[in-house]
Amino acid sequence: MSNLKILMNGIVKENPTFVLLLGMCPTLGTTSSALNGMSMGLATMFVLVCSNIVISALKNLIPDMVRIPAFIVVIATFVTVVQMCMEAFVPALYASLGLFIPLIVVNCIVLGRAEAFAAKNGIIPSAFDGLGMGLGFTLALTLLGAARELLGTGKLFSLTLMPEEYGSLIFVLAPGAFIALGYLVAIVNKLRKA
Repeated sequence: MSNLKILMNGIVKENPTFVLLLGMCPTLGTTSSALNGMSMGLATMFVLVCSNIVISALKNLIPDMVRIPAFIVVIATFVTVVQMCMEAFVPALYASLGLFIPLIVVNCIVLGRAEAFAAKNGIIPSAFDGLGMGLGFTLALTLLGAARELLGTGKLFSLTLMPEEYGSLIFVLAPGAFIALGYLVAIVNKLRKA
């Protein structure tokens, strides 16, 4: 399989959010705005790419008995790097995303790709797999956050596009995440079948 095909697989064919419906906790919890969604997606993408590379490089050195704990340690290392960098350089964003940053460690997308792809393939294809899945996740979270922010507040990336009184508060709250995600999944499924 070519690297471009591996990359596109995570964005379109096996999009973690819209097709596989994985990682719903950060998807629903952090997408109250387009910026939050994009930031969470980029943080997850960094962890995906780096952990896939390291796990692929170490796959022959890790005994089967400790494979999953070893993967978790590798993933947790990169999550810690992301968390510390966000806290140091973008404290407002770090405060906004809060608890969801450390939860990347147990995100089923990251561990699933480590187990399903990185542990069985070379370093370069594993990097492309992490990049593709990360881009797919980032695009999905950004799109969901943009829809919720626009419908809830009339803004997009904090730029006012319509008066706030035309927004619907439900899209800023938790139920709005479910509603917007449901519609976006339906649209993506319709486009994939067309």
